[in-house]
Amino acid sequence: VERCGKDPSAVLVMGETGSGKEKVAQEIHRISERRGKLLSINCAALNAQLIESQLFGHVKGAFTGASDAQQGLFRAANGGTLFLDEMGELPLELQPKLLRVLQEGEIMSVGSTSVDKVDVRVIAVTNQDLVQKVEAGYFRRDLYARLSLWQVFVAPLRHRRTDLFVWLDLLSRKWCAERNLSPSRELH
Repeated sequence: VERCGKDPSAVLVMGETGSGKEKVAQEIHRISERRGKLLSINCAALNAQLIESQLFGHVKGAFTGASDAQQGLFRAANGGTLFLDEMGELPLELQPKLLRVLQEGEIMSVGSTSVDKVDVRVIAVTNQDLVQKVEAGYFRRDLYARLSLWQVFVAPLRHRRTDLFVWLDLLSRKWCAERNLSPSRELH
């Protein structure tokens, strides 16, 4: 994590559900010292058209219901980092557009004919075996190559038992802070 943090290349974070991949992505962004924000999208939560609009933006009238232009997450994260959760779920038809951003730093809004440059670092996260998806034809080989310049494997918590105490302390403090309680105060 520390070694890839300063490099502007894309990072692929892999691990089981619940292993802390999102926290790893946040730490990579923090170490990177990029001035922009860390923004995120769950690639499994939306259909292909909505993901495309969310990532690249759209112009007014681009589709039914597009009453206003939207800049999209890549423009909003310019100078920062875009966290793509559940990367293995990104629809195949959107993968060439993501590849273009990674290769050229260029995006085009849905319904637009103009191209904009962006400076966004991508951190992709998955619990799937992308190599297997590439071999099966469900994930582009060239996109996988661009995303995996840095690979971070997050071991499941059952293999990092000493981390459980750190997580319990962190979650306890967060829980107490949300309730204006002292973390040292015993809870009954």
